[in-house]
Amino acid sequence: MEESILFAFHKEIKSGEHVVSAILPLLKLITLTLFGLILTKVHLVHKDTFKQLSKLVFALFLPCLIFTYLGPSITLHKIVRWWFIPVNVIISTTIGCVLGYLVALICRPPEELFRFTIIMTAFGNTGNLPIAIVTSVCHSTDNPFGSECSENGIAYASFSQWVSVILVYTLVYHMMEPPLEYYEIDNEEGEIKEVPVSNSMPLLVEAEWPGMENQETEHSKTPLIARLFNSISGISERNVPDFDTIEEAAKDERSESNPTSIRCLGEPRMVRKIRIVAERTPIRHILQPPTIASLLAIIIGVIPAVKKIVYNPDGPLEFITDSLSIMSEAMVPSVMLILGGMLAEGPDQSKLGIRTTIGIIVARLLVLPVIGIGVIYLADKWNILISEDDRMFRFVLLLQYATPSAILLGAIASLRGYAVKEASALLFWQHACAVVSLSVYMIVFFDLLFSYI
Repeated sequence: MEESILFAFHKEIKSGEHVVSAILPLLKLITLTLFGLILTKVHLVHKDTFKQLSKLVFALFLPCLIFTYLGPSITLHKIVRWWFIPVNVIISTTIGCVLGYLVALICRPPEELFRFTIIMTAFGNTGNLPIAIVTSVCHSTDNPFGSECSENGIAYASFSQWVSVILVYTLVYHMMEPPLEYYEIDNEEGEIKEVPVSNSMPLLVEAEWPGMENQETEHSKTPLIARLFNSISGISERNVPDFDTIEEAAKDERSESNPTSIRCLGEPRMVRKIRIVAERTPIRHILQPPTIASLLAIIIGVIPAVKKIVYNPDGPLEFITDSLSIMSEAMVPSVMLILGGMLAEGPDQSKLGIRTTIGIIVARLLVLPVIGIGVIYLADKWNILISEDDRMFRFVLLLQYATPSAILLGAIASLRGYAVKEASALLFWQHACAVVSLSVYMIVFFDLLFSYI
């Protein structure tokens, strides 16, 4: 009897410790965010300053963090063991797409925002925010994940970034193309003319892709897929630019960039359409500084001789790595200050509607994490997770389901000239609500990880 009472009392104490360990890291991040919000509200720091800071995060602080933590941890053996991390991003995105489709069917947003509803539900923040949470959790010396908390946690979170970036610049880029309703058809010339949209860009647009406006191309704000695969009711084919016209334009572009390119004879019409879409996909944007840092860290990490030169404490290039490590420490406070500045701007006006906004928030922040717990539990039960008893590994996987929509979606919306204000408003409300939802699920995650594993 006494033993059972002591056991229950000990379990209660442990549960209380888990709650504190889960809440304190978020309180630290919220405090940093409040600093950014207050500095903006009292006009001590202006919007342009946060834009410059976001450029430093994007081009320097985040790449330094990824390079200094992923490189020492990665090996060929660990790449094999970590295979489920990028796969989990794809699984969470697929489930998010299904939830987003259900939200769109139930909440019935404006027809032109149907795809937008699916995208904003499906694609979570798997980059800056998980890294910031892991860094905050591991900042304390008595953290529950042990002495290698930071090294392993940041490496796991960084390893998932490349697949997220590929998804954003391929699938999301084309799903976010403006619908034909955003354009006016010139019946005389058969040309599509863009309906002017607001050029004002909120801070969130540049928070994860500074200098985005320089990446715009002639076709980034045109409905390419709708024009190629034209089957939209209410728009006659004679009013939409002919496929051959689009093909000739693409052919001219290829000729200018590569004079020796020769078009295949007898190419099927559908293959030609798919090829044009592939050519208009901004694959080059994938090679951004954080992605390059990830690739360099992986390449150096899997070559032992080079790894010793760069990362070994006695290596000849260790002073460079140490300098990068010092700069990387500015990443988390900078990201949270920028987030505070973003929230200080307040929500933008939106045509999405309150019902759809609430539906996306509930699906993304409340329903998806529950499904994520089920996915990770089944993966663990079926021995898919090779990293046995690695709680940090499972914690990072669970975080991928619990974060709000990626801020990068706001940048893509602005690049494509589609639902910019709606993205701004939705990201604001999601991040505001994520303070509560993440607090709850952090407690749940910690309780599951340390009570049942």
